[in-house]
This record gives sequence, C-alpha cells and structure tokens, in this order.
Amino acid sequence: MAERTDAEAGAEAVPGERENGDGGAGAAVVSLGDGWENDDGAGRRPEDEAGRGVVVAFGQTMKTLRVREGLEREEFGRRLGYSASTIASFEQGRRIPTPRTIERADEVLGAGGLLCLWKEQVERAQYPARFQGMAQLEKECIELLMYDALIVNGLLQTEEYMRALLGMRRPPLLQETIDQRVAARLVRQDIFDRQPAPLLSFVMTEAVLRHRYGSKDVVRGQLEHLLLIGQKRNVEIQVMPLNCEDNAGVNGPFTVVTRKDGKKFVYSEAHAISALEADPEQTVLAAARYGIIRSQALSPRESSQFIEKLLGEL
Repeated sequence: MAERTDAEAGAEAVPGERENGDGGAGAAVVSLGDGWENDDGAGRRPEDEAGRGVVVAFGQTMKTLRVREGLEREEFGRRLGYSASTIASFEQGRRIPTPRTIERADEVLGAGGLLCLWKEQVERAQYPARFQGMAQLEKECIELLMYDALIVNGLLQTEEYMRALLGMRRPPLLQETIDQRVAARLVRQDIFDRQPAPLLSFVMTEAVLRHRYGSKDVVRGQLEHLLLIGQKRNVEIQVMPLNCEDNAGVNGPFTVVTRKDGKKFVYSEAHAISALEADPEQTVLAAARYGIIRSQALSPRESSQFIEKLLGEL
C-alpha cells in the first residue's frame, strides 16, 4: 500500500471521522474556511489545546534564547520591528508569530536554526486542530473551486471585513482571539502570490455582496478588493445573480480542492458542522456541480461590471 502524505493523513485523520456503510472512507468532520465561522465564540476550543502547547513552548524557547543573549524585550522588539508588549505576547504564547518573524528572531538571537525548527508546528497551531489538514491542502493545491452563499470567501476578505464579521460573533470573542484569527486568515492569502500560481475560481451569490457587514466603508473596500484580485490571471470571480432562475448550488457552500498529485477533496458545511470528502465519486460529482454553477453565473467580465454597479450604489 502506498504511503500517505502528511497532508492526506492530516486531512483524513481528524476528529469525527466515520465510515460509509460499504466500509469506504466517509466524511470527516473538519472546519471549512478557516474553521472559525462556526465555533461557539468562547475562544480556544478543547481541540486547540495541543496547538496552544506548541505556541507556549516556542515562546518559552524564544525567551530563554533572548535572556541568554542579554537582550531586553524593548531592544529585541526593536530589531524585529515589534513593541515590547508584542514580544511579551509571543513569549507567553498569547500571540502566534509569522514564519518570517521566527526566521528573523532566529537570526537576531543567533539560534543557529533552533527557532526555525518550530516554524511548521507554530504555523499549524494558528488553526483549530480540525482545520490543519485543510490548511495543508490549500498550500499544496493546484486548483481551488469555491462556491459561497453566506459571506465572502476567507481568501478574498479584506482585514476590515474579517474584523467586522468576527466582531459580530455572539457570544463576543476576545480582542486577542480576533487578532489571532485575522492574522491567520491573512497568512492564507499568500496563495495569490505563490509560484507556480494555482488556479482559483470563486462563485458567490449576489446576496453575499449586498450584505453590509460592518459599514458602507467596509463593504466598499471589500468590493474594491474583489475587483483588484479578479484582475490576477490565475483568478476568476463570478457572481450568481438573485434573479437567476437556475442555481445548482442550492445545497449550500462547498469547495473542491485538487492537489498536485491530482487527488481531489471536497469540503461542505452546514450549521456548526463541516465535512471533508475524499471519495472519488463524490469529488467528481462536486466538481461537475461546480461546473454547472459556473455556467449559470455571470461571466467574470460581467461579474466585474456587476460589482462596479454595486459600488456605484453605495
């Protein structure tokens, strides 16, 4: 039997995995988007404790190296471009540093690669345990097909739009939690600058664009961002108008991911539940359904014109 890659294992071996009646691999409960649209809003969930342990251990290691070098937090922060309070947050495991920050810290502290050894683990820790496999798939994909009917896809969201959504959660999220989630979502958007560039297709309903989450200014910035991202040669953004009489996406949002080895995965979600499906029959059907949705929506050029029209109405 061929050995599975880490990404496949991470995507399939997750809490809630079950088998179909025929004994084949069934849907696994994971988190769609970035895993934070459907949580209970109470901060870190139990399945995130392992990730928190990694972040705390990294922070303690970085603090030990800083003290060994005789650097105060203020001086260390100045060299990294952060305030002393942010350095304290890193060291106490309350904030998650970016991979670039870890590399720079390793260099400043003369750690000889010790801190860089933590990069992959710390990066995974910024996501809930159930989303880590999907995050890895995003990093390895050659194609993403995304249909959204509730909110703008996380890969397309502006920071202001993210904060508006997270700020509306009930019960309210801690500001620190919001900051961490925004940072993690922004890191995922590096996919637009990756080389070789993956093919990215987004179809969203008109209702997604008309919801004025946050304020008119937030929505205006989000619509302008869509027009900007839509100009990238590897990106297609399409709108499903409200007056469209046919929509093959009535079952709800879903994403089809194609990995470099050609293996496909399909993600779907409902209230508080998300599912990962790797069964070839289901992934092929999902990809075909997406093709129908794409044909029913406005073309990318028509969609850009439609978004421009919405901007004019604000």
